[in-house]
Amino acid sequence: MRYTVSGRRAFESHEGLTTQQSKTQSMTKNYRNVMEELIIEEVETQVQRLSPKISKNIKVCEVVAFALNRLPPLYATSKRGWQRQMERGKAELQERITITVRQGITAVVKDPLASGIPLNFEEENAALMAMDKLRNLLQQENLSWDNLAESVEETLLETARGHITWRRGGDEDSFDWESYPQHQM
Repeated sequence: MRYTVSGRRAFESHEGLTTQQSKTQSMTKNYRNVMEELIIEEVETQVQRLSPKISKNIKVCEVVAFALNRLPPLYATSKRGWQRQMERGKAELQERITITVRQGITAVVKDPLASGIPLNFEEENAALMAMDKLRNLLQQENLSWDNLAESVEETLLETARGHITWRRGGDEDSFDWESYPQHQM
């Protein structure tokens, strides 16, 4: 089951998972900071009110980070928790959010020449893509970095014993498991 909140954030329900799936899921991030959503909304509102000349020079991610570092987190792990934290944030912290975002915009505008090197998540994304390809290739949905070596070793041993046969596919580099039903579990 998937819940979408404000069109940007999502939560997944992990009910009914096997123990192995549960272990894998426990390693994934299944919590969110509602404060991020509240701050992003406020930054968007305030930046839209600025003149285009000023707003084009504002790095929104820097304003968001500025505010997040100065406001309390409001974490949630469920849709109900998200709604409660959202109500709490709007009722109790909206004025602080507004002021802190204004301060963040001022700080970013005051120092337009400061150009920090932005965070680059290419390595992390590449690792996630590689893991997805390995899951597909080895036909192991529960494959993780923790069990990768064991899974590859097991697959290589099964291949050496002749229990698994590999062939290069047409345009894709994939293994045709349907051609080898005796290896299906």
